[in-house]
Amino acid sequence: MKKNLRLNLIVISFFIIFLILLQDLFMPKYVSEIHEGNLIEEYYAEEKNHDVIFVGDCEVFSNISPITLWEDYGITSYIRGSAQQLIWQSYYLLEETLKYEKPKVVVFNVLAMKYNEPQNEAYNRMTLDGMKFSLTKLKDIQASKTRDESFLSYLFPILRYHARWSDLTLDDFKYLFHRKRISSNGYLMRVDVKPVTFIPPGKKLPDYQFGANSYDYLNRMTDLCRKNGIQLVLIKSPSVYPYWYREWDQQIKDYAAKNDLLYINFLNYIDEMGIDFTTDTCDAGLHLNLSGAEKFTKYFGAILSHSFKIEDKRKAPELSRVWKEKADFYYATKEAQQAELKKYGYLKSLGAQAVTRDNE
Repeated sequence: MKKNLRLNLIVISFFIIFLILLQDLFMPKYVSEIHEGNLIEEYYAEEKNHDVIFVGDCEVFSNISPITLWEDYGITSYIRGSAQQLIWQSYYLLEETLKYEKPKVVVFNVLAMKYNEPQNEAYNRMTLDGMKFSLTKLKDIQASKTRDESFLSYLFPILRYHARWSDLTLDDFKYLFHRKRISSNGYLMRVDVKPVTFIPPGKKLPDYQFGANSYDYLNRMTDLCRKNGIQLVLIKSPSVYPYWYREWDQQIKDYAAKNDLLYINFLNYIDEMGIDFTTDTCDAGLHLNLSGAEKFTKYFGAILSHSFKIEDKRKAPELSRVWKEKADFYYATKEAQQAELKKYGYLKSLGAQAVTRDNE
């Protein structure tokens, strides 16, 4: 009897391991294209001692350079960003992050306030699939899934991806156990240039009021930071499209004033930052390229350093060693992209195009 039980347990264990490996094989690797899908997972391999944590959509992971913050101000930071990250996803990512570390400042990009309801499975996957299993992830799934999506398919992604067997590539096998590093502390670099030639005017909306659900999660984020002694900063990143309405801007101003928060609309400081949208964007104003991100980060870094008295840690030996390695990767990525751009005329390894945002 005991022998049969032991044999059954061995068989069951091997079956579970097989299913896990099969699931990992079938899940998208986001290595040859759509690198944004790897951003959330990369955080877990980091040493978690950051002064500043950024949460939000592509207007943070494309526009802010943690290496520049370190090199210019000695500020340690990480971007927990993902494509079309919705405000409840930002909240739950922050809730999860605070289980690992307690930053001095959290920065949230407010463009996501425009979304009051779940939007798109493809973008949900690029945030949720990379999260480690936890109660926080379960809450995030419930808040994020669209009406037609299955909760179980997020817990067991093989239910969603089993049909990928015919689309498997060498990357799926090569990166089954380990994926190559994509970002610099959550920053997804692009050195290519596509200038702004036309800024579409904002379409007239039937209602400019942010929704109750969005405000609920903004309140939760504010309360979470306050309870943990963290300064919350609200920003509108300097991307010129999608359009940021004056009515939206005023609502955030009012919220920040009511809750004693710093809010900065960086669209008002384009000239002061020296950003030139003929050279500093990779996709006609949706995202900044490396040049634009470094200009924005230098400007914002001065505000973070002076307003919140963040200590300059560049003389700390161990931190300096760690961030030297990070900087080496950053500049190697820059050099590789420049070489690729020169050879092909576009960034072939990034699929040429940045992720575009639906319904914007």
